[in-house]
Amino acid sequence: MRILLFGKGGQVGWELQRSLAPLGELVALDHDSTDHCGNFSNLTGLMDTVRALKPDLIVNAAAHTAVDKAETEIDLARSLNALAPGLLAQEAARIGAWLVHYSTDYVFDGSGSRPWTESDTPAPQNVYGQTKLEGEQLIRAVCPRHLIFRTSWVYAARGDNFAKTILRLAQERERLTVIDDQLGAPTGAELLADVTAHAIRQLLQRPGDAGLYHLAAGGETSWCGYANYVLAQTRLVQPAIKIKASEVAPVASSAFPTPARRPHNSRLDTRKLQATFGLSLPSWQQGVARMLAETL
Repeated sequence: MRILLFGKGGQVGWELQRSLAPLGELVALDHDSTDHCGNFSNLTGLMDTVRALKPDLIVNAAAHTAVDKAETEIDLARSLNALAPGLLAQEAARIGAWLVHYSTDYVFDGSGSRPWTESDTPAPQNVYGQTKLEGEQLIRAVCPRHLIFRTSWVYAARGDNFAKTILRLAQERERLTVIDDQLGAPTGAELLADVTAHAIRQLLQRPGDAGLYHLAAGGETSWCGYANYVLAQTRLVQPAIKIKASEVAPVASSAFPTPARRPHNSRLDTRKLQATFGLSLPSWQQGVARMLAETL
């Protein structure tokens, strides 16, 4: 099987290079690749890439993820999050390939207090969410052999993340203020990549399992709860790190105004995914603890 991966340099794309490698011949591209086009603002180049490589599976881990910048970079966000995935879907359908794509809880309005299911009606509140939803719709309209995973609060050991930022600030300040009215589940890129590889193996035997799924770590927390867990784990596994902060104060989202509106409820119901693919998703704490053990 020939696999074409886009977005190899991102958090999820980096882990996918590892998890997809045993499945077949992997060609991994990024926006600055020179051998083939991986630039999602160059739709003609993307089409030429797919037609030249003729993959059996396309995995799209590329996206415009700068949520606040998307409010002013509307055309770029739409090209990366909607038009390019839509083109990949057309090309995948033309050659009979599978397409795996990642979406977001931001397709919902963030209201309510229960986890969102795949059948809930989307109502995105910002440009990022709107363009990601359009990408979903374009894929589902033309490519029946697809897997779309909606996820939330993605982090990885590689690169910057919320935990590293909190740890840095906690060594500089005596008091931190962290948002406490947004709820979700921190989800590791490693988990996303491993579940993706597992699901692909099953799809090759059971193509009827194609479709849209919610994929996030188990449990839930707020950003404030996330921060407290990071500091507690750091004190436990690396007591030599001098944490100056003695208080992590919970505050409302209004304390940190942003150009893009953030959802208060980012919970995702993953029961469909777990039942279909025979999985038991680990708690968010397990993944964060592992990431901290690797990076501290």
